[in-house]
Amino acid sequence: MVNLNKNIIRSILIASYILIIVIIISGISSLFAYLNTGADRSSMLHTKLEKIEQYIPEVTWAPLNNEGRPMDELILNKIENDYLDAWYVKHVAYKTNTTLGIKDYYTDNARNNIFAFIALNSKEKVTVESTTLNHHPTLEFFSEDGQLAVITDKDVIEYKRVFKDGKLILETKEKSTYKIIFLLEDGFWRIRHFVKEKSENFKFEPNLRVAKHLNIKGINYYPQATPWDMFGDAFLKSTIFNDFKIIKNSGLNSIRVFVQYDDFGKADIDKEKLEKLRLTLDAAEENGLKVVITLFDFYGDYSVLNWTLNMHHAKTIISGLKDHKAIIAWDIKNEPNLDFDSRGKVNVISWLDNMIDLVKSIDPNHAVTIGWSNVQSASILKDKVDFVSFHYYEDIETLDLAVKNLKKEVGEKPIVLQEFGMSSYSGIWKPFGSSEKDQANYHTKAQEIIAANNLQFMSWTLYDFEIVPKEVVGSLPWRKNPQKQFGFIDINGAKKVAFKFISQ
Repeated sequence: MVNLNKNIIRSILIASYILIIVIIISGISSLFAYLNTGADRSSMLHTKLEKIEQYIPEVTWAPLNNEGRPMDELILNKIENDYLDAWYVKHVAYKTNTTLGIKDYYTDNARNNIFAFIALNSKEKVTVESTTLNHHPTLEFFSEDGQLAVITDKDVIEYKRVFKDGKLILETKEKSTYKIIFLLEDGFWRIRHFVKEKSENFKFEPNLRVAKHLNIKGINYYPQATPWDMFGDAFLKSTIFNDFKIIKNSGLNSIRVFVQYDDFGKADIDKEKLEKLRLTLDAAEENGLKVVITLFDFYGDYSVLNWTLNMHHAKTIISGLKDHKAIIAWDIKNEPNLDFDSRGKVNVISWLDNMIDLVKSIDPNHAVTIGWSNVQSASILKDKVDFVSFHYYEDIETLDLAVKNLKKEVGEKPIVLQEFGMSSYSGIWKPFGSSEKDQANYHTKAQEIIAANNLQFMSWTLYDFEIVPKEVVGSLPWRKNPQKQFGFIDINGAKKVAFKFISQ
């Protein structure tokens, strides 16, 4: 019996060894087969950079008229992809002072300069956050054997922030020209030479006259059944059209709507969502209303390496809608100052500054603003925006003085009170809350201050809501329940007392 068991065990072990050898041989054969098909080594090594997720600056090639061998589109696209990947890994290297990925995109000669720069920065405790925003390459030469290419990249817009010991010491935006030589090595166009030929400070000069005849007398809008999910599956143009008719008949002339960054597909814009936004603009135009579109709602990452993704998102939306007659202004971001503590004030303001330039470069014919959460922040970037916007949920008795002080800071710049209102909630979670009568008195006083100061305005909001997502004010019931009853129309569709003061 013992011998029988030993024979069984021996047979199992032999069979296991044979199976392992077969698997190893099969794996090696598959590997060689994979390599022989010309497989992309980057996908095999899991180092491929998905630029749609990380880095997609604007690239505009000059018409092909190069010396040497004619260039076809597939090869040019491969050169562009590897070129942008090389930029990206360099940005990461300078931010982290590590060399990960550099060898994949730079030959020995070019990478030595990068390594030396990183070593120096590490020693001096310096880090660099950077990105490029625009490229204008020209193919100068493509060798007959297809192994070497030369390009000149003109007017490269670069943004950089330099830190020493964690403190910002330099912030700059430059326009530069580079000469680059590529060598084709094992399927990759590696950079052999990377030389900056010239560079100068860059400053975008926008048109700041588009708000001269601005006349905003409006309201922030969400459909009652789908607040904060306006462009979701329940979207109906008929619902929005009927709501816009109510708004128009109330004496208002404009609305403010919100585009959520994640909801609209981040850098890869959801075409269906964009079409729903277009239908919303159509409904507004059909009712004689103008629209302020607030971009980047619920977005809170301002890191420099993500700027090109944000810019691609904004460009797709603005390019697709800028000629619509209903648009009156672009609002870059809702209440960005709430991110100062968590994301860094410098990071947020730099991001806003750059985004203003982008929006104005795409659409110079519409006004641009920022929806600050309070009057204290409203003058930030006042010279870059076309009109100053702020939100006010403090004591209504202090609004008049706050406005007068803001006017001293911003001069002749138009001012829009972009959000204001009072909840009519009084219940178990706020027993000493406000009534509908209190809400009406609040709006009576607000309209008096608006008229006295010649303010433009957009109140919060048309409807009371049954549901408020926790992402808006958190999950605490004493915060969520009051948020539900800021509207001029209650949950049953009846106009509240305050509706009489919605526009005057």
